[in-house]
Amino acid sequence: MNNPVNNNVGKVSKTREILMLLGIIFIASNLRAPLTSVGPVIGEISQSLALSNTMAGLITTIPLIAFALLSGVIPKFSQKYGMEMILLFSLVLLSIGLFIRPLGNIVSLFLGAALVGTAITVGNVLMPAFIKSKFPYKVGTMMGIYSVSMNLTAALAAGFSISLGTYTSLGWKGSIGVWLVLSLLTIFIWIPQVKKKEKDSLKDNYITEKNIVNLYNSRLAWAVTVFMGVQSLLFYCLAAWLPKVMQTWGMSVEDSGWILSYVQFAQLPMTFLGAIIASKMNNQKLLAISVGVLFIAGIGGVMLFRTEYIIVWCIMIGLASGLAFSLSMLLFVLRTKSTNQSAELSGMAQSFGYLIAAFGPPVFGALFDFSNNWMYSLLFLLLMSATLLVSGIIAGRDTKIE
Repeated sequence: MNNPVNNNVGKVSKTREILMLLGIIFIASNLRAPLTSVGPVIGEISQSLALSNTMAGLITTIPLIAFALLSGVIPKFSQKYGMEMILLFSLVLLSIGLFIRPLGNIVSLFLGAALVGTAITVGNVLMPAFIKSKFPYKVGTMMGIYSVSMNLTAALAAGFSISLGTYTSLGWKGSIGVWLVLSLLTIFIWIPQVKKKEKDSLKDNYITEKNIVNLYNSRLAWAVTVFMGVQSLLFYCLAAWLPKVMQTWGMSVEDSGWILSYVQFAQLPMTFLGAIIASKMNNQKLLAISVGVLFIAGIGGVMLFRTEYIIVWCIMIGLASGLAFSLSMLLFVLRTKSTNQSAELSGMAQSFGYLIAAFGPPVFGALFDFSNNWMYSLLFLLLMSATLLVSGIIAGRDTKIE
């Protein structure tokens, strides 16, 4: 795989490289945990604030709407102020959102969700470009570390959500509020990146790149966008609703939280190995087919057997989700020719992709409200899995955006 080389990389000290690595790990750890911690307590939140299932789905959907509306403009702010500074600002905004969200009323809940979503958008868009810029020879490995960090904390957030609420004696407020501690810690870990910021490579690429490509005219860019969006839709639907589905079918509240963790833990090997394997392949079509088949098999198993063999279906879904996520992140790098184009594709794919994903959780909940049956909601996910397979085959071709 040929990546443009940042001439500054060779001049970076070992200490500086370690600080960058820690920064990547900690920022990644903040990008999913504030969202996956909601799923296990969504029933408790709904009861406490008298929310319908459709309204409860908005707790997850509001951040997705923020992703959709803001992803496209993040690269422009980065070009003006630098990736490091914008990422620091996002961590401060995340901390404010995490403080406001559990205050205990509908306004603070949704306002906090909006701020959390806005902050996470920045990390989602800029971290793949940051990795491509700072670690051009280690893209696959670094994207794997980034993905694992994100999904490991997401798994812990889901699994311990109920317990954290009990331990803090704050119920759902403690479950979703405790992640403020991690965001504050990450601010202090990231500050050295801003203090020692080198000339922004993203801005340099933007100025010197001769052939600016209109991504919106590229079939390949749209395939990457659909793949990104649908895999996100599947993840956020399951993160928001799988525990509630299991509870409806007789599983205890605490056990249902760990069901989501099984999905998250199954993601971990694929989020790491998937990025490395994909980066060494000529094309990624076989991986895209594997993703689609695993999703269809896992969701189909849940539909047919409900709580029986649930760990098996969770593992299948987790493997599919982990591979889909790492592949979608890596496609921003593999299908582009420069750091700037990578950030632009990341912005486009996440903007329109999360617009697709934003419809997922409320549609999933609304289908249940309409039919009083989870089967229609799960059938919706099967249809999305087939769409993911087709878009992945197109996006997996060995070519770059022209």
